[in-house]
Amino acid sequence: MLSKEEDKKWMDAGSQLRSDVSYLESSRQLRQLIQTKLLSFTAMRDDPAKFFRFHRMLVDPMKHGPGFWIRFTVQYNLFAGTVLGLGSDSQIAAMEQWSDQGLLGCFGLTERLAGVNSGLVVQTTATWDAKSQHFDLHSPSLGAYKNWISQGLTADKCCCIANLIIDGKSFGPHGFLMDLRLNGQVVPGVTLGDMGLKSTGNDLDNAWIGFNHVQLPKTALLNRFADIRENKYVQTTDQPMRIEVIGQRLLTGRVAVAQAALQFAEKLFTKTKSYAEAKLCWSPDGDVPLSSIPQLEDLLREGCATIKDMQAFCAVVEDQLCACLRKNLIPSAELVAAIAVAKVQAVERSIDLCFRLKNEVGSYALMGGSGFENMDMLQCCKFAEGDSRILMQKMARDAVRDFATGKLNTELLAPTEVQLLQTLASGGKKAWNANFRLVYDLAGCIIARTMATWLENSKKVSVSESASRL
Repeated sequence: MLSKEEDKKWMDAGSQLRSDVSYLESSRQLRQLIQTKLLSFTAMRDDPAKFFRFHRMLVDPMKHGPGFWIRFTVQYNLFAGTVLGLGSDSQIAAMEQWSDQGLLGCFGLTERLAGVNSGLVVQTTATWDAKSQHFDLHSPSLGAYKNWISQGLTADKCCCIANLIIDGKSFGPHGFLMDLRLNGQVVPGVTLGDMGLKSTGNDLDNAWIGFNHVQLPKTALLNRFADIRENKYVQTTDQPMRIEVIGQRLLTGRVAVAQAALQFAEKLFTKTKSYAEAKLCWSPDGDVPLSSIPQLEDLLREGCATIKDMQAFCAVVEDQLCACLRKNLIPSAELVAAIAVAKVQAVERSIDLCFRLKNEVGSYALMGGSGFENMDMLQCCKFAEGDSRILMQKMARDAVRDFATGKLNTELLAPTEVQLLQTLASGGKKAWNANFRLVYDLAGCIIARTMATWLENSKKVSVSESASRL
C-alpha cells in the first residue's frame, strides 16, 4: 500500500513534466525523474503495486500526450524489467549505478519485417566467436533492423533481442545488454535513424537501429536462464530460455497499457461530464445543462459504468500478476490469457467510448486542454505490447485447437461460442482468412467469458477470505 507521502512526491514530480518539448528535453526530464529514486529499477519485483500505480498516475489527457508515458514505461518496464527478469544478480545490481547516473535504456525487439501485425519474429543474430570470446551482433538485412524503438535516439544502453548462434546452431532469441552510446557517442557498428514526425508524442524519440558486426563481450548475454561455458550453451536453471520467458515484460506492459487506457478514458469522461453539467443549452422549458441531453446523458452513464467494470477486472488481473512478480514466477497460461483479455478489452472499449463522446460534445472536443486532442494515445495503446488484432487471433486460434483436440469443455460455453468453434474448426487453415469476422466474433465470446469468470472467482475468494477472518 502506497503512503500518501509517496503519492504526493510522485504527483509533484509528475507536475513538472511537459509534453510541448523536444525529445532531447523529454529525455532530460526522465533522467531527472530516475535520479529522484522515487521508483527503483527493481520496483517490478520489490513493489509491483507501486510500479503499476505510478504508471497510472502519469496519465493525464488534459496535460500530456502519450510521449512521456511511453518513454517512462520503456525505461522501467521494457528495459529495466528485462534486465530484472533475464539478468544475473550482478547485472541486476549494476542498475543501481545507472539510476544514480540517470542513464536511459531502450528495448530492441521489434524489427522492420516483424511489426505489430506480424507477431514476434527475430532475425537479428548474435553469433558467438570462441576465438575472440565475443558475440557478433548483426542485422543480416534491412528487414532485420530494429524498428520503432522508443527512446532509441537518446538511450545510453539497449536490451537487444537477437538469435543466439553457437557453432552454426541457432538457440533462438536471447537478451543482450549492450552500450548504445559511450560518452554520448554511438558505439561503432550501430546505425540509428529517426522514424520521423508523428501525429502525436513527438516529445518521444522513435528510432530504427541497424547493427553491423557489433562486438559484444561475453558479459552482454543476460544469463539468468542460459550462459556460455567452455564455448558451449548451458541452461542455468530448470526453466529453459524460451519466448514466454523473454516475453514477460510484454505481460507487465499489457497490464500497464490497459490501465493507462482506462485512466485516460476515466479522466476524459470526468472532465467532459463536469463541462456538460455546467454548459447550459436552450430548451422550450428553459435552459438545461448539456448533460441532460438524452444521448449524452446515456453515454456518460454507460462510459462510467463500463470503465468501472474494466478497472475492477484489471485490478484482479494485476493482483495475480503482482503475486508472480514478487516470487519471480512465470505466470500461468490462464493468467497470460486473462492479461491479453484485459489489454484488448480495456483499450478497445476506451477507444470506442472516447470516440463516441467526442462526437457528442460538439466544438468542446476541438478545444485545447479538453483532453480530446490527445486521443491518439489510445491508438498507441492499441498497438503497444501486442496488437489487439493479433491477441484476438491468438485467443481464437488456441480455442479452436483445444476444441479440435477435445481439451475444451463445451458444456461451460454459450451455444454461440460452440457454433463459432465448430465453424472455424471445420473450415481448416484455408478458411481462416475467409472467416476472419468469425475469428473476432469468437474472440469476443472468449473475452466476455473470461471477464465474467475471473470477476466471479474474485468475489468467491473475497467472501472466503472474509469468512476465514471471522
